Amino acid sequence: MQRRAPGGRPALVASAASSSRQRDSRTERGRPPFYSWYLLACPTPAARPTPPPQPGTMAEPATNRPPTPAPPSGGMARKLSIVLFVILSALLYQQIQPPAPKICGSRDGRPVTAPRTKLKDGRHLAYMESGVPKEEAKYKIIFVHGFDSCRHDALPISPEVAQELGIYLLSFDRPGYGESDPDPARSEKSIALDIEQLADNLQLGPKFHLIGFSMGGEIMWSCLKYIPHRLSGVATLAPVGNYWWSGIPSNVSRDAWYQQLPQDQWAVWVSHHLPWLTYWWNTQKLFPPSSVITYNPAILSEEDAMLMKKFGMRPYFPMIRQQGEYNSLHRDMMVGFGKWDWSPLDLKDPFAGGEGKVHLWHGAEDLMVPASLSRYISERLPWVIYHELPKSGHLFPVDSGNADAIVKSLLLGDQ
Repeated sequence: MQRRAPGGRPALVASAASSSRQRDSRTERGRPPFYSWYLLACPTPAARPTPPPQPGTMAEPATNRPPTPAPPSGGMARKLSIVLFVILSALLYQQIQPPAPKICGSRDGRPVTAPRTKLKDGRHLAYMESGVPKEEAKYKIIFVHGFDSCRHDALPISPEVAQELGIYLLSFDRPGYGESDPDPARSEKSIALDIEQLADNLQLGPKFHLIGFSMGGEIMWSCLKYIPHRLSGVATLAPVGNYWWSGIPSNVSRDAWYQQLPQDQWAVWVSHHLPWLTYWWNTQKLFPPSSVITYNPAILSEEDAMLMKKFGMRPYFPMIRQQGEYNSLHRDMMVGFGKWDWSPLDLKDPFAGGEGKVHLWHGAEDLMVPASLSRYISERLPWVIYHELPKSGHLFPVDSGNADAIVKSLLLGDQ
């Protein structure tokens, strides 16, 4: 017979109940001491947070874990983008800003060693005199130096010719070069007015002759426009041309443009279209800068390579850029290749009465400044006397024999 427990229940049921009580007892012993209080505080399962797993127990399923944080909302993403843009813009702004000039005579600049004259706006121009004394001179010439040069790079007229013709030669550091103060408002007009003030301060008289080389040759067009009444004659030597001057046909400009090295095309393009980026472009290391600034031998003709031995070994070279490359070299490019309101092709003959002449000299083998622009300008302006040297490059004025020929042609009319 089946045994019955007291109370009439089968023994099997009583045994099962006893086993259940034993399991509940073991479970209670494995729970933390505060668990009974926890049950009193959260009587319903929905109100109970999941307790942390105990040592030796399995972790809860992933579905019961706290949810991961939601990604930033659209508004937060926009704010982060704006912050990132501002930071990158600030870094870029710092990179493209040129350093302050180290003005000669200031605390951070080099000492002044040359004679200087003060202009109306307070700036100073350093200058150098050569030839016969000013009081004894028959001819007074102001020489305007080229790119990356200074007053010491005056036209090398031989002492014999200077004495024979009675030549007084005045050369000066253009603004930002050598020991002349930078001009933050420099333009194609301002340099012509600087030259006029220089002549007045040094008492050269009502008229004088001008000779300019390379970038200084381009300045001759500005002087012919703004101070023609002060000039007795002008010689422009291998003048830099602006590819965007009005009146120059596109085929002429394009032909001259592609005679440059690609890196010079880019450097000139930046100077014209993005002048505020000129400093960064010529100092960064990602792309090659102007080959003229870096003295790339690829831009030297055969004759220039020989003359460079003399021109490139100038002992005063460190003095040329001592106030900073931005206020000398880079401003030269920004003005020379910038946006002009006029063109040399608009000029009228300043010496219509025959009291003076304009001479333009260029080397046919010039690899720095293509001669094609000079040819075209001289064809369009019949009052310009054009001299082309078939075997010469850009540096032909450095040769003293050429310098004497240039001066005699200007002063005596030899063509």
